[in-house]
Amino acid sequence: MTELEISVETLAARRAAGEELHLLDVREPWEFKLCRIEGSVNVPLGRLADAIDPDTLNDGRPVIVICHHGFRSLRATLWLRGQGVADCLSLAGGVERWANVVEPAMARY
Repeated sequence: MTELEISVETLAARRAAGEELHLLDVREPWEFKLCRIEGSVNVPLGRLADAIDPDTLNDGRPVIVICHHGFRSLRATLWLRGQGVADCLSLAGGVERWANVVEPAMARY
């Protein structure tokens, strides 16, 4: 894990503590329909630059970027940080690790 990532355990703890977060899922819509972390918003990576105004994400809530295994979310995190969204982290291991560790009943693909 890098300083650009957050573990599923840490994310689960922050959510349990009631911290308000932006959960941005950059998977394709068909993937998002199969499984997702409650409260996340789906904006596919390929449409991120056109669909997201980075300024709207700078409202004091940290941004957690999610994908299947953590690779697309890391790319999105790097792009968002380059656009000035400093408080932005990629979910290490993605929804696959979330399902394995935090939410075992979650559907997998």
